Amino acid sequence: MVFLTCLLVILAAGFGYQTWRHERFLARIPLRVHVNGSRGKSSVTRLIAAGLRAGGIRTVAKTTGTKPRFINPDGSEVPIVRAGSANIIEQVQIVRRAARLGAEALVVECMAIKPELQGMLEDRMIRSTHSVLTNVRADHLDEMGPRMDDVARSLGRTIPRGGQFYTTEPGYLDILGKMAQERGSTFHVVPPESVENQVLRRFTYIEHAENVALALAVCTDLGIDRNLALAGMAEATPDPGAMRMYRVLEDGREIRFINGFAVNDPDSYVLAWDRLAHLLPNPRRVIGLVVCRADRIERSQQLGQLLGERLPVDLCVVAGKETAPFRRHFRRANQTDRPLFDMEGASPGEIYTAIRAHAGETALVVFGIGNIVGLGEGIVEEFRLRSVEPQSTDSGPEYAGAGVSRQEDRHV
Repeated sequence: MVFLTCLLVILAAGFGYQTWRHERFLARIPLRVHVNGSRGKSSVTRLIAAGLRAGGIRTVAKTTGTKPRFINPDGSEVPIVRAGSANIIEQVQIVRRAARLGAEALVVECMAIKPELQGMLEDRMIRSTHSVLTNVRADHLDEMGPRMDDVARSLGRTIPRGGQFYTTEPGYLDILGKMAQERGSTFHVVPPESVENQVLRRFTYIEHAENVALALAVCTDLGIDRNLALAGMAEATPDPGAMRMYRVLEDGREIRFINGFAVNDPDSYVLAWDRLAHLLPNPRRVIGLVVCRADRIERSQQLGQLLGERLPVDLCVVAGKETAPFRRHFRRANQTDRPLFDMEGASPGEIYTAIRAHAGETALVVFGIGNIVGLGEGIVEEFRLRSVEPQSTDSGPEYAGAGVSRQEDRHV
């Protein structure tokens, strides 16, 4: 009994010391920005950090998206290598590293999905001065749902206490506003139309007005000139999963490949397609290329319904693992008898060859959706290696390039 009591006292003392130590590191970083939301977190994290750096604020950032990255004050970045699965304790280490680098600002992407862990990240580990919520979409409903109101409340758990809170999300403003009021934070609803198309043309990848508007709102509120912040954002390295368009010309045949693999929910895909449609050649033939994962069955089902009902594809190619759930939902939703080709287990090269066979006199557009890690990355590389640098147009941006950081020689 005495031994157990002593052990508990030692553990409590150790926990108390670690808490005190973490709070000391937090206090050394005056600006702390916590970025949450269903889509776009990594992009917004990078944009805010780039804008702050351009304004002369020594800034450290950390993303958790397609490939987790630690971004140094000079904008260089290194991969975050994990011994096992992701754990929110990782953020404690990031705070410590940022403080030791003399960071004046820390911008971090929320890495939790479960509602209680999102709240713990904010209240105990980040304690943000500024918080951003990109949007509320129908993703991870099994953990944050089942209703969309539940998702909004879950994401709202990263609203700071007594800080500044920003969002471009048009819905759930009553829920988010009430949560901000309860936490004593100022609520900023940022209009995406404040960012014009000519601003978006400055980026070398497909960036969304909402993301840039959020980043600009944070930077300008911190006293950074808008044009200076934008210049920094346009020059920053994009996330490896950033949406890009690749143009391939072979034997006089044109293929446009859109890398949308890092987007996961149906609403985001529909929005992305609507915004990209005017950049695509007409007439065109559209292939929906879906990559499935064995551990994302619900997502495969959602995407099957999406391709069957909402996206204007002429035919569908499905690859990856466990494609059966996608096939079932696609066939139930497919009212126009569009053909479906199942390439489960195929390699990126085999998939490219099969798609190329459909190229003809009419421009072929391939919209890649589903999952980026693994097979998705391989498919992107197949198209990237064959892509040509397109000419810019007055109607909007053209996109090419990998967007994948090659700074992999050092690790966090």
